[in-house]
Amino acid sequence: MNLNLSMWYQAGVFIILALFTAKFIWPPVISAIDERMKRIADGLAAADKGKAEMVAAEKRIQAEMAKAGEEGKQRVANAEKHAAQIVEEARNTAAAEAARIIAAAKADAENQVTKAREELRDQVATLAVKGAEQILKREVNASAHADLLNQLKTEL
Repeated sequence: MNLNLSMWYQAGVFIILALFTAKFIWPPVISAIDERMKRIADGLAAADKGKAEMVAAEKRIQAEMAKAGEEGKQRVANAEKHAAQIVEEARNTAAAEAARIIAAAKADAENQVTKAREELRDQVATLAVKGAEQILKREVNASAHADLLNQLKTEL
């Protein structure tokens, strides 16, 4: 066998194999590699987008938490203010009730003083009549002298 001829056959087979590989084997392999690279790139882009969305969501959550905290503080302040108003209203109501009770007690005391004076006047009038009876040694008729007794009551 001739070494040159063998080399030419081997070169021809290699070229045929190279052409066959280039036409039928490489295009599906390259398209599979390209598809895989595209999926990997899409996955990395989605991961980056997910990270960005996560950071944005965390910022929104922090903002919402801060807002909720401020609203909570505002509600507590409003509740304290409302409680203070209720306490102040209760104090005012209690003061008004106390003033009313004191006024009623004063009016009752004045009525009792007036009633005691009236009773005292009646008793003084009765004593005066008895004293006059004793002095005159006779009985004074109360119905006959009613006008005189009423005048005496008013003078006392």
